[in-house]
Amino acid sequence: MLKSKYSLLLTGSALLLGLSTAQAAEYEWKFQASETSGEPSFKIKQEWAEKITAMTDGRVEIEVMPINSVVGPTETLTAVSAGILQGHMTDPSYFSGQDPAFGMLGNLVGAWQNPYDFLEYMKYGGGEELYNELVEPYGAHLISAATFPLESVPSTVPIESIADFEGLKIRAPQGMVYNIFERIGATPVNLPGSEVYTGLEKGVIDAADSTVLSNNDAMGLHAFAPYPLYPGFHSMPMIAVSINKDIWDGLPEELQTTLNTAFDGMAYDLIARLKEQDIETLQRLQDDPDVHPFNLPEEERQKFRTAAEQEWQEWAGENEMTQKVYDSATAFLRSRNLL
Repeated sequence: MLKSKYSLLLTGSALLLGLSTAQAAEYEWKFQASETSGEPSFKIKQEWAEKITAMTDGRVEIEVMPINSVVGPTETLTAVSAGILQGHMTDPSYFSGQDPAFGMLGNLVGAWQNPYDFLEYMKYGGGEELYNELVEPYGAHLISAATFPLESVPSTVPIESIADFEGLKIRAPQGMVYNIFERIGATPVNLPGSEVYTGLEKGVIDAADSTVLSNNDAMGLHAFAPYPLYPGFHSMPMIAVSINKDIWDGLPEELQTTLNTAFDGMAYDLIARLKEQDIETLQRLQDDPDVHPFNLPEEERQKFRTAAEQEWQEWAGENEMTQKVYDSATAFLRSRNLL
C-alpha cells in the first residue's frame, strides 16, 4: 500500500511538473518549413526547436511544421506578416513574384560551390543586413540564414554534359534557376517540391532541381530517377529562418540573442549532418546496380556558371534592390577569388 501511495504521489508530481512546464512557455510559435516531414533536414529543424525550448528554460516553444501544413510554400511570407504563422524556415526564392531580389538572395544560382562560403557572406559579408532591408517592409525579420550542402539532380536519364539538358523536362521553381535552365536548353516545369516524387513517377518531368542526395533518397526518388548528378553544381538555396517582425521587436534582448545563437548553430549542424548522410547515401547508391550517380566534369560545370552569370546580370537591372544584391554578392565572391 505504501508503495502504491508513493507511486501515485510520484505520478501526480510528474503530472503537475509537466503541467507547470507547459504553462511556463511565454511564447508559443508555429514555424512552417519547406520540406516534407520525412526528410532528414526537417527532423534536424525539429530537434533544434526542442533545443531552443531547453535553452530558454521553457520560455519559447516552436512547433516546426512541414510544407503545406498551413499555407502553400509561396504564401508563408504573407502568413508570417499576418500572424497566421509566427515564422518560417524556407527558401526566399518562393517570393520572387513579390520582388525578384528574393530570388537573387534566396538562390544566386551557380554562385556557391561551398556552403560555408555562403554562410560567411550572409553572416559577415553583409548578406543578412541586406536581406532584412528587403524583408522587413513585408513584416518579417530574418533571425538567421542557413543552407544545405550541394544539392543533387535526380534524373530519369543520364546527364553527362550541359548539352544533355537540351529538351530535358526539369522541375525548377519559378525564378532564377528556372531561367538558367532555359538558357542551357532545358524545358523547366514549375512544380512545388512536394510534387517532385509524383512528377518523376508519372513522367511529368525527366529530372528535378530538388534537394540534397540523402533527402532525395529518403523520399524514394531514385526508384524513378536512377541517374543523380552529385555533388550538385547549380543550386544552394538559402533557408531563411524568419519571424514576424512585431514579435521579434517585442522580445527581450536575451531571447533575441538566444534565438540568433541557436539558429546560427542549426545552420552549421544542418550542413555537417546532411553532408555525412549524403556521403553514406552515395556509398550505398554506388553499390546499387540500379542507380548510377555521376559527377559532372569541371569544364561542364563552368559552362553552367557562365550561363548563370549572364542571368545574374539580367536580374541586377530589375530594380534598386536587385542591383544591391548583385553588387554585394559579386564583390564578396571576387574578394574570395570565387568569381
